[in-house]
Amino acid sequence: MIDYEKILSDKCKEIKPSGIRKFFDIASTMDGVISLGVGEPDFPTPWAIRKAAITTLEKGKTIYTANSGLLQLRKSISKYLKSRINTEYCPENEIVVTVGGSEAIDLGIRALVNPGDEVLVVEPSFVCYKPIIELMHGIPVIIETKIEDQFRLTADALKSKITDKTKLLILPFPNNPTGAVMKKADLEAVAEVLRGTDIMVLSDEIYSELTYDGRHVSIAQIDGMKERTLLVNGFSKAYAMTGWRMGYIAGPAPVISQILKIHQFAIMCSPTISQYAAIEAIESCDGEIVKMTNEYNIRRRWIVNAFNELGLECFEPMGAFYVFPSIKSTGMTSKQFCEDLLYKHKVAVVPGDAFGECGEGHIRVSYAYSLKHLMDAVERIREYLEEIR
Repeated sequence: MIDYEKILSDKCKEIKPSGIRKFFDIASTMDGVISLGVGEPDFPTPWAIRKAAITTLEKGKTIYTANSGLLQLRKSISKYLKSRINTEYCPENEIVVTVGGSEAIDLGIRALVNPGDEVLVVEPSFVCYKPIIELMHGIPVIIETKIEDQFRLTADALKSKITDKTKLLILPFPNNPTGAVMKKADLEAVAEVLRGTDIMVLSDEIYSELTYDGRHVSIAQIDGMKERTLLVNGFSKAYAMTGWRMGYIAGPAPVISQILKIHQFAIMCSPTISQYAAIEAIESCDGEIVKMTNEYNIRRRWIVNAFNELGLECFEPMGAFYVFPSIKSTGMTSKQFCEDLLYKHKVAVVPGDAFGECGEGHIRVSYAYSLKHLMDAVERIREYLEEIR
């Protein structure tokens, strides 16, 4: 009999499962649950993109591509980044096409982090950063963002966490779960702290197209920052292409060359059909982005107002498609609130502490659902709150 506890990686065993998945695993066994938990657009992938994939299949374009992705796609990504953030990346050696933004994050961390290196992680934030750092035997150092700072990273908070072991800063804006964004002035202040150091930045910009107050600004745009920034983005959120698993990472050629080696051995290349579909997305679907973003904005304004009317103080997000209301007034922990709400009124939301300890006292609610879906869920939450108050 094999003793699996002995043969499994100690580091892997230490990692806790995603706090997001727990509630969906429970919800999947129940009938009549309204979910506000999944960060997935409720729009179908635009037809032009689907048609491009169908045509690719019909033409039999199903063989491996270059490890770094189709050159045509890398050229399209380069053109896209130039138009959106006025920053130029060489398609030949500064861009790698990945299996979603998640692989891009993994590649960026693995290419930079040595055992004992400290990586600054802004929280609340997406759940994958810390586990990947830990698998590399790096040390996650948490920088808590606060509602009084609109959940933005401040220069003072950054300074207070830097040591001579700091290797990398994870900068996840627009933010999941808070919906916070960093303005140009905020990024310039961060850049000023980093200048003169060897600290790199991994900027996760997967929600860049979902910005409701002005245009998205990347830290790669700030003077002197492109050379120390790995920019992660993809097609899942902007183009409603979650299942297509298309992302990319752009950055300095010396770092990208190392990233490409890991990608070669681990993945080979991203799905060919999805790559051709992604070309079509960039080339012809700007209008679809505008339509979806406008609809998200309507939902955003409605749900922020709804939670505030319920007495659950709700920060107004300016990016992504999440709200992060406070449930502290109930006297319950985030997990207690979410479990009770799920079992008693069949609404699934995510406890805030799934995104870091500083998320305690909040819940994450996705508004990537129809307005009717949101209204039905909020009515159930209203009934639940009346019961417990």
